Amino acid sequence: MHRFKELEIWKRSRLFCSEVYKITAKFPDSEKFGLTNQLRRASVSIPSNIAEGSSRYSNKDFTRFLEITLGSCYEVETQFLIAHDLGFIKESDQESLRKELDEITKMISKFKASLK
Repeated sequence: MHRFKELEIWKRSRLFCSEVYKITAKFPDSEKFGLTNQLRRASVSIPSNIAEGSSRYSNKDFTRFLEITLGSCYEVETQFLIAHDLGFIKESDQESLRKELDEITKMISKFKASLK
């Protein structure tokens, strides 16, 4: 078992999730149940799955949760692109968020590889 609160990937993904909430708060009200909800749910899944996976007794189980986490990262990236296409996210905000998401994704992938 790992202590998720000590994992850098969990810390960074938690902060990233907070940034997603701040950005989506500026989305149009008509998106409350659309992209706003989807982005928030997918971003919350990233640190949540890291935390849940860390409670597993085998590295194989934890690895599975990290695979699900990576899927959430790609889901968020796709939703950022759509939000940008629709004019909900400024180019500068999108770039900084995607850069941080890329870093988190790389960290998760490296950590996952270390568990094998």
